[in-house]
Amino acid sequence: MLSAFFSAFRTPDLRKKLLFTLFIVAIYRLGATIPSPGVNYGNVQRCIERMNTGDTNEVFTLLNLFSGGALLQLTVFALGIMPYITASIILQLLTVVIPRLEQLKKEGQSGQAKITQYTRYLTLGLAVLQASGFVALAKSGQLFQNRCSTGDTEPIPVSTIMPNWLTLTCLVITMTAGTGVIMWLGEMVTDKGVGNGMSVLIFTSIAARLPAEGLQVWSQNKWNFVIIVAIGLIVIALVIFIEQAQRRVPVQYAKRMVGRRMYGGTSTYIPLKVNQAGVIPVIFASSLLYLPTLGLQLMDQNNLPAWGKFINKWIIPQESWVHITLYFAMILFFTYFYVAITFNPTEVADNMKKYGGFIPGIRPGKPTAEYLDFILSRITLPGAIYLGIIAVLPNLFMGLAGGNKQNFPFGGTAVLIIVGVGLETVKQIESQLMQRNYEGFLR
Repeated sequence: MLSAFFSAFRTPDLRKKLLFTLFIVAIYRLGATIPSPGVNYGNVQRCIERMNTGDTNEVFTLLNLFSGGALLQLTVFALGIMPYITASIILQLLTVVIPRLEQLKKEGQSGQAKITQYTRYLTLGLAVLQASGFVALAKSGQLFQNRCSTGDTEPIPVSTIMPNWLTLTCLVITMTAGTGVIMWLGEMVTDKGVGNGMSVLIFTSIAARLPAEGLQVWSQNKWNFVIIVAIGLIVIALVIFIEQAQRRVPVQYAKRMVGRRMYGGTSTYIPLKVNQAGVIPVIFASSLLYLPTLGLQLMDQNNLPAWGKFINKWIIPQESWVHITLYFAMILFFTYFYVAITFNPTEVADNMKKYGGFIPGIRPGKPTAEYLDFILSRITLPGAIYLGIIAVLPNLFMGLAGGNKQNFPFGGTAVLIIVGVGLETVKQIESQLMQRNYEGFLR
């Protein structure tokens, strides 16, 4: 991997792309540290320090992870890349439901450009909603788990120059504009840099938090830090092995005459990854598990019904066996659900039949679709179990991380995204190096 980066820096055009990517990353991290207007940075830092001594909500931990810690600091880039991820998932799901979007997807580059434009509009709309919600939660103290109500300090003080509603409106507009800038930065990296820009920004956000989290665990207990690093190395090795694993279904294309030329007669394969769903099931499960917590916050805590007390005792605590079991089961379900809507065996079989392709020993058409569906259902099970195990690791080892899940840096979505984006970026760099310096039989 390091040799690929060294070779890329020795290539002039690739060096420009890498330096441009680093420049965009620096701008992104700078925006993640600039406070929004009307935010008392000192009070917010004291709130975060108090939060580190207790548990945080599942979704707040996830959103803060994707924003690189900018959410709880209420910076200009507080929303991070999460609105774009949510908009992309929504558009991907709607493609299966709405025929117009499915038709655009089949139109190629022009249709994909329209879907990308719809994703941008939806991203800004979601950013307005999320910014309004986070500002309201921060104003009431719920974003900081009510750990800011000491004395007369507030996480967002009312401005003495502008009215209260105008200060909150400026906060929402600033955070929404920050999301638009992040989206533009990601597209710039995709066009002029190396790799998928959005993935690189997510990688940067997560990697930026690892040193601080590791230092916090080290300050609490040095032996726990050594154990966590050992567990992290094992987890990273497992993730690399599973992320690279795939079932290659052989495909043979028959020869056919088009005019005076002969086409076909080649052999290829369909790569079916063990983890076909990526980190999407973990995001879905985390979001749904937060709904009971949100519902209980809207109720009177002194007069909770029996089901509310059960949720408060067994589902909300992240170290509870009920929470871990439910989290694991939801990840299994959403893995199968997401794979089912993103990979259509019937469509793949029809495209193969259209271009004269077939799987050796399997008849084209419906038998091919049934064969692909059988293989996909078999390899999705280990992929779903793998996702569930990686996701619940922070819950199982919360004691080592000082009782705080977000201080366990080598589990859940963090290691999945870091390893996945790292492998994909290295592959793209190596492919571009191969195009510029081919060492084959001509050497």
